[in-house]
Amino acid sequence: MVKKTILGLALLLTSTGITAQKTMKAPYGGKAISDKLIGIFFEDISSSADGGLYAELLQNGSFEYNANERNGWGPSTAWKIIRPGHSLGKLDVLMTGGLNKNNPTYMRLHTERVKEFKDYKGWKGFGLQNDGFDGISVKAGANYDFSVFMRNIGSAKQLRICLVEPQGHGKDPKLLADTIIDVNDTQWKKYSAVLTPNADSKKAALQILSLTLGDIDVDMLSLMPQDTYKGHGLRKDLAEALENLHPKFMRFPGGCVVHGGGDGFWNTYRWKTTIGPREERIGLKNTWGYHQSMGLGYYEYFQFCEDLGMQPVPILPCGVNCQGANGGWNMWPTQAQDACPMSEMDEWVQDAIDLIEWANGDPEKSKWAKMRADAGHPKPFNLKYLGLGNEEKISPEFIERFKYMYERVTKAHPEIIIVGTAGPGSHPGNPDYEAGWKLAEELGMPIIDEHYYEPNKYFLESRQYDKYPRDRQTKVYLGEYAAKDKKLIDALAEGLYLLHVERNGDVVCMTSYAPLFAKKNATNWNPDLIYFDNERPYLTCSYYVQQMFGQSAGQYYYGDCVKIKDGTSLQEQSVVLNVKTRQLFVKLCNASADSKTADINLSRFGVKKTAVKTTISGNADDENNFDKQPITPRTETIKASKRMNVEMPAYSMQMIQFNL
Repeated sequence: MVKKTILGLALLLTSTGITAQKTMKAPYGGKAISDKLIGIFFEDISSSADGGLYAELLQNGSFEYNANERNGWGPSTAWKIIRPGHSLGKLDVLMTGGLNKNNPTYMRLHTERVKEFKDYKGWKGFGLQNDGFDGISVKAGANYDFSVFMRNIGSAKQLRICLVEPQGHGKDPKLLADTIIDVNDTQWKKYSAVLTPNADSKKAALQILSLTLGDIDVDMLSLMPQDTYKGHGLRKDLAEALENLHPKFMRFPGGCVVHGGGDGFWNTYRWKTTIGPREERIGLKNTWGYHQSMGLGYYEYFQFCEDLGMQPVPILPCGVNCQGANGGWNMWPTQAQDACPMSEMDEWVQDAIDLIEWANGDPEKSKWAKMRADAGHPKPFNLKYLGLGNEEKISPEFIERFKYMYERVTKAHPEIIIVGTAGPGSHPGNPDYEAGWKLAEELGMPIIDEHYYEPNKYFLESRQYDKYPRDRQTKVYLGEYAAKDKKLIDALAEGLYLLHVERNGDVVCMTSYAPLFAKKNATNWNPDLIYFDNERPYLTCSYYVQQMFGQSAGQYYYGDCVKIKDGTSLQEQSVVLNVKTRQLFVKLCNASADSKTADINLSRFGVKKTAVKTTISGNADDENNFDKQPITPRTETIKASKRMNVEMPAYSMQMIQFNL
């Protein structure tokens, strides 16, 4: 009865938002820690958005690709002219009288002859074909929403929209689905249809064919599966892979994407250009060398956070470019940053204040909140965190602009928790780290964002946070980190380090592995947590370690319940209590070639008679990739008792879940 009372009081205090360590001793002699340690960090790198999480199947549907993004690119990139049969015509790229000022480029189809050729068995017309992102993957019987903006010139036109599977030069394509659209309007108008393929295809293409002589303008073509994650336009299998991590927050949109690389301030990511109707959003050159359509914009990010029960953590630029772009890392730290004039900083401040209004404001009182409501979300998103800056060199220029922005945003919205940055390479002794922490303490900053990517040896050996002062007001968000390979030993090194972070969950409040996604044949950075192609995600060893920690979040840590016989620094353990779910999690990691034994003593808790054990194990060099997936978790129900001896196999990570 006493134990149930203690647990019930802890649950009451946690659920009402009272800081437990300030109001009572932690239950069972534990230490209060953050229960939001595991989140995700989404950046559009390695084609993570277009062609990835954003479910749009057509590439360059707005014809806005250009040579600024990649040499040789232009409006017709990802499109090809098709003239089945003896049909003839030409294509004109136009920018006068376009759909709107944000999307000026469109195509004019000029059809001169429509004639069937006997070998094409009914295929005729002049038009365009789009092969998507390395082919379009469709399923038989599934519905796909097609849409296009068109403007007729002269007499009425008839267009055939087809989903096909090309069969090679001179061969009739395999028809999967088609429809006819009649176009009469002489002003821009959106036309829609539903296409339902009659067969599966991994390499489908979409064709738009004019069947009538004359001219017609087309823009903003789209092909979307109806079956997206919760109907919100995100690719279902990739979104479900994130859901299964049980993340508590999501940081977005970057990363280096935030400040636009080294092309100039014109290329800085501005959240206001990513909301509203998709045809009015402004596409942007991606830092990683391709086009961002902004179909996955701030509205979709916030909506996805709501769908997964995550806290949104948007990151805004603060008037300074990334010092690492265009070869800057090779010259860093001598590379000078580009910084906007201080006379322009009020614009960046206003962007932050307007974002808070957009996310949290009353539509009856705020024009930005009304835009959110008009988009379909009248209720506020309840934004609590806002990041300013990402991994910038902590130069005098950065410090001046950050302070200017920080002070004005916190004055306007003191309820928002600001996340700052400790610069790249966030290790004690690094000049940016030292300058970043000095600035954080001067401002009383709530959270500072640390980043580092290191060989697995670092994560196997370092225990950085054991040495952090306990009296600092500023907490740590480990926003980007990973061992520099994707073998099992790298995942276990990260697991050891996360157990260290969990032990220091009073200092470290959040973590997120990076990068999150990478597409096959379009990868800018390795390693990544989840690889994917058009068919499925491929989950790495590190993914399963992250999942284990996401599943075992809690509010209290216990470091004295497990003793590892003959243990070394390559073995770690933790015990975490979640008073909300009344579950106790014991995690054991062994990153050595020798098996060990863990003596577990849970006498103080009163656990029930069975528990669930999940194990990740294999050879140190095992790696999940596109060809094979040797590492997957194994789950079993075991007999539970207050005192247990558990074997820790070589190269393994285990989690035992007890109910109280």
